[in-house]
Amino acid sequence: MKRNISLSVVLPAYNEGENIEKTLSGAISYLENNLKEYEVIVVNDGSKDNTGEIVQELASSDPRVILLNHHHNQGYGAALRTGFEKASLEYVFLMDSDGQFDISELDKFFPYLDESTVVIGYRGKRADSFIRTLNALLYHVYIRIVFGLKARDIDCAFKVFPRIAYERVKSIRSGGALFSAEFLIKLKRVGYKIKELPVSHYPRLFGKQTGADINVIFRMFKDCWKLRNELRS
Repeated sequence: MKRNISLSVVLPAYNEGENIEKTLSGAISYLENNLKEYEVIVVNDGSKDNTGEIVQELASSDPRVILLNHHHNQGYGAALRTGFEKASLEYVFLMDSDGQFDISELDKFFPYLDESTVVIGYRGKRADSFIRTLNALLYHVYIRIVFGLKARDIDCAFKVFPRIAYERVKSIRSGGALFSAEFLIKLKRVGYKIKELPVSHYPRLFGKQTGADINVIFRMFKDCWKLRNELRS
């Protein structure tokens, strides 16, 4: 029996040509079998490979697949913002395009959905290198100290929330890696409850992660400073 929930799925993608077809096809198969109404929004964030062409081919035969292109790479947060602003259905679900998550785990998220709750995943066991896992731990400690945000896995790319929640926080300024933290911080400030659930995390089979890039890290600290000043004003 299909669930009576309308869901906009947002998939940010940067150079995911080797992963995007499998991720997108898996998402459509799950949604078709489990939801009465859905749309899948892929934000191609200035990819230099064939990510856009692959999605465009799928979108040409399925009107529920929407491709949005950034002409140049704007960053993870900017890709999410573009996708969230295009979303038109009652709930929004975020998942990365790299194949490290299984969309079917949404089954355990649905019972907790309501208009005042954001349900976020946390990776029970990260399929990342030691250095990347250590960087994530230090980042979480930093965000907790600076902003008081207590969450097990701020950046886990498996989140579902009412679309109106994004509209209520008005603006997320961060265009890079801080986007998820800023979103959760502002959601809590306007009264949303955050429910955390464990999700599986699988090794990336193709492509390269960009989160540990030094430019991404510097941009995150710059965005942190701006957000700190904004929240104090």
